[in-house]
Formats: sequence, C-alpha cells, structure tokens
Amino acid sequence: MKNLQLLLVVLFLGITTFSFGQSKLPDVTVKTLEGKAKKIQSYSTNGKITVLSFWATWCSPCKRELDAISDVYEDWQEEYNMELVAISIDNSRTFTRVKGMVEAKGWDYEVLSDIKQSLQQAMNFQEVPYTFIIDTNGKIVYTHSGYNPGDEDELEDKLKELSQK
Repeated sequence: MKNLQLLLVVLFLGITTFSFGQSKLPDVTVKTLEGKAKKIQSYSTNGKITVLSFWATWCSPCKRELDAISDVYEDWQEEYNMELVAISIDNSRTFTRVKGMVEAKGWDYEVLSDIKQSLQQAMNFQEVPYTFIIDTNGKIVYTHSGYNPGDEDELEDKLKELSQK
C-alpha cells in the first residue's frame, strides 16, 4: 500500500512538473493583425517585462481584463518597463471581429493572432483569459487563469516585484 502511495505521489509530481514546468517561451510563430509572422520568442530578448494575455472576442472576462489593464497601461509601461501583448485565440470564423474590437476598445497593446491555437497548445492551457508574465531574462515567472475584478492589482504586484530585481 505504501509503495502504491509513493508511486502515486511521484507520478503526480512528474505530471505537475511536466504540465507546469515550462519556463521559457516556445519556438512558435504567430501573426500580427496585418498577417505578418512574429516569433513569440522575440519577447524573451526585448529587455522588458512582458505580459502575454490570451483572449478571444467571445470571452467577456477577457475583455473586462483587457479593459481594466488599459486604464493603467500607460503608467505600468513607465513604472515597470513592461509591455502587454494581447494574443487572440479566435478561430478563422471569429477572427474577422478582432481588429474592429481592438479599435473600438482603444486598446494600446500589440495584438497578435493565434488562429490555429498552436501557441496555446505549446503553452499548455485550455481556457481564456490566461495570462503569463515573462521576466527580462525571458523566463515565464507567473501564470494566471480567469479574471475577476481586482486581478489586475495582483498582476501589478508581480510587475512591481519583478521591476525591483
């Protein structure tokens, strides 16, 4: 019985490490809204703290999160030497709404498209919104799933902590 328990613990730790142990951005190419290819790893070497926020036009919590961050984004850029990249996972049917929504919302983020969800699969998550923070050394240092009002304060705390290192 003890051997079985030990085996289950080791198996769980192995799966957890495999599932959540990714520490660097994968070598995946996504597209700008204009259709130009963009290597996601380029955000590992830009010298800034980078927030990757995965979202979709049909996701209300995603839009609320990006709206909340939009209100403080300019200050965060100055205070924390950071940038936010909003990555749409809309498929080819709903992608046509992305550019109009970004313009209507006035989001001042770089917006990329992951129509085939290849980056989403490589980053190993299912639901949106999903947020990653990449430090100035290109390491994934924080992840967060979902959105509730006030989550942007937790995100800012992480940015503040990283900018002081």
